[in-house]
Amino acid sequence: MFTSLGSLQTPCLVVDKITFLHNLSRMEKHLDAFNVTLRPHLKTVKSIAAASYILADKQAGCTVSTLKEAETFAAEGYTNITYAVGITEDKLQRVLALINRGVNLTILLDSMEQAMFVSQFCSENECTIPCLIEIDCDGHRAGLSPKNKEIVTIATILESSGLYRGLLTHAGGSYACSTAEQLIQFAEKERSAVVAAASMLEEAGITTTVLSIGSTPTALSTQNLDGITEVRAGVYTFFDLVMAGIGICDIEDIALSVLTRVTGIKRSKNKLFIDAGWMALSRDRGTASQAFDCGYGLVCDQAGNLLPGLKVTSANQEHGVIECEPGFTLPDMKHGDLLRILPNHACATAAQHSGYHVLSHDDIEFWPRFGGW
Repeated sequence: MFTSLGSLQTPCLVVDKITFLHNLSRMEKHLDAFNVTLRPHLKTVKSIAAASYILADKQAGCTVSTLKEAETFAAEGYTNITYAVGITEDKLQRVLALINRGVNLTILLDSMEQAMFVSQFCSENECTIPCLIEIDCDGHRAGLSPKNKEIVTIATILESSGLYRGLLTHAGGSYACSTAEQLIQFAEKERSAVVAAASMLEEAGITTTVLSIGSTPTALSTQNLDGITEVRAGVYTFFDLVMAGIGICDIEDIALSVLTRVTGIKRSKNKLFIDAGWMALSRDRGTASQAFDCGYGLVCDQAGNLLPGLKVTSANQEHGVIECEPGFTLPDMKHGDLLRILPNHACATAAQHSGYHVLSHDDIEFWPRFGGW
């Protein structure tokens, strides 16, 4: 297998298929115990080939973060899609086009203004666009506090037009956790926030069908999903160094890496230069605030074995610089040798590339990837 890696042009993305499939199985088995639906987020992979493993049943639910994702997956037969970014009026025609193709596309909003323009659009176009109201469970991002009475007003506007479906929240703050106890607490914040909002709506005579929560850290940490109908997660498919730093996976669980070649060696300064800069790795520095800063990525040999003490410390557009931690020395390397760099943020690194070179036993497949909005 690793001889064939030498035929690849670098830098490029590499996926270990066995690790990828193990990650999928881990999430599915964990959530099976709670009798809830997993609605995987496909924004990480953005690949039809990868999605076929994540969601074999195309009528089962998935999550997307762009309408380009919704359109691309819909064209392949995926018909149950949640667009989990706050809606703007300019996007409604594209939403309607998908619905007219038979796609059950649900949108997200958190204001009366949005509820009004969606309701008006549906009235003018004689259509139904299912809506979820976003709940803010941790002050990290958009959404309404679960006790905010505006939720009732918004749900009433939507309900009067037959558009209200449920509630959605995302504990983005979980990415700053550093202990298992903190992760469990954030998982419960997600659950209790939407359950509380649904209870308030029930008292107002409005029934909530969908209670959707999720992030990879909370999905794998939750101990109680009472009242929840579905869980969303995405980066669990590949994992990354941020997830490892949180403690939700091990380094060995990271399925994605960037294959690169050594382009320069400066032993006097304990530095290696590689052909993977920020255009290949991304500028994401998500581990900078964690206990261990991985720079722009940790370094593995071409077989995927971690090389202790090495990390990419700086990145120019097409150059990466590898340095040693104190107490370590450079391994014996020569120009053109292959290395693999583990990403800080799998979504950001994958977005820099057009596809995945997928390793499985003695084979290398290519899974195309798409981008855009």
